[in-house]
Amino acid sequence: MKPWQPHILVKVPNPIPNWEKISWNALFLPFAKQIMINSALQQAIEQRILVLDGAMGTMIQRHQLEEFDFREGAFEQHPLSLKGNNDLLSITRPEIIKDIHRAYLAAGADIIETNTFSGTTIAQADYQLEEAVYQINYQGAKIAKEVAAEFTDRPRFVAGSIGPTNRTASISPDVNDPGFRAVSFDDLVGAYSGQIEALMDGGVDILLIETVFDTLNAKAALYTCDQVFEKRGIQIPIMVSGTITDQSGRTLTGQTTEAFLISLSHMPLLSIGLNCALGASMMRPYLQVLNEKATFAVSAHPNAGLPNEFGLYDESPAAMAAQIEQFLQEGLVNVIGGCCGTTPEHIAAIAAVAAKYSPRKWNH
Repeated sequence: MKPWQPHILVKVPNPIPNWEKISWNALFLPFAKQIMINSALQQAIEQRILVLDGAMGTMIQRHQLEEFDFREGAFEQHPLSLKGNNDLLSITRPEIIKDIHRAYLAAGADIIETNTFSGTTIAQADYQLEEAVYQINYQGAKIAKEVAAEFTDRPRFVAGSIGPTNRTASISPDVNDPGFRAVSFDDLVGAYSGQIEALMDGGVDILLIETVFDTLNAKAALYTCDQVFEKRGIQIPIMVSGTITDQSGRTLTGQTTEAFLISLSHMPLLSIGLNCALGASMMRPYLQVLNEKATFAVSAHPNAGLPNEFGLYDESPAAMAAQIEQFLQEGLVNVIGGCCGTTPEHIAAIAAVAAKYSPRKWNH
């Protein structure tokens, strides 16, 4: 299958409407708008290295929020503790999330991610908030788009963040029962469907399936994207980003970087890349594999080094940018950003370095 191209799948409504009464603007304007966004993104990713934003959780921690902040309004009577369910803040504390988006865009980010990493029914089941999934994702997308629209110097894009859920379809969580699976492929499709529909309703420009530790989970997300696109008659770009769990160079389910790439290469992706778990210098050899083999754009958003004994990230913006500059010099990536521990200061330093180099070239 060919790599993703900036096009739209236009479907005639079924049943066919009364064409004399239908609004042509209402019918075709969304398609025309998406064509413009897709084309602008394709042009941008070929012309320069695009900068992704940094950590959402790290920035939320700076606010030292309490239980009430996660409840105000819609969830005040909820029976379980909600503190730490950061995705809810798009509903209960939208100005905090908007300010974080705004800070990353001001720092030079071309792409910001929605605050929806745990926005599936599977992840929200821990809080008995499956019914809130649509609003979490819709509001997360809506407020990110509102902030992105404030920046008019160049095109800015919003990526709908789709996390891996907290279950794996490929391995058992019980060492005494290796055949057991805590989640099925169909369960994942159902969970991802609600998230993807809401993100698209909220207006995201890209879907970012990130922190992939189990490729079967990612395949379920990609299958769901395909189903939703077919249903809507509209297609938006997809980015996929995997996680190498340690310096063995493998995902949690045992795949090498090359195997991870091969197992997803049948999909028309905008990009494939790596994020989380490792700092920039340790990620470099695995990005070299993607650079050599991938027929898509390549992305990277590493952590700010490794966590210290308190679980905090100490790597300075300058130190991280210096490490990233090494693989920018090699032409390894098209999209660069930050994951755990990174801040707008990190992204500003990365953006300054990225502006000095040309993006990776690849065969479409």
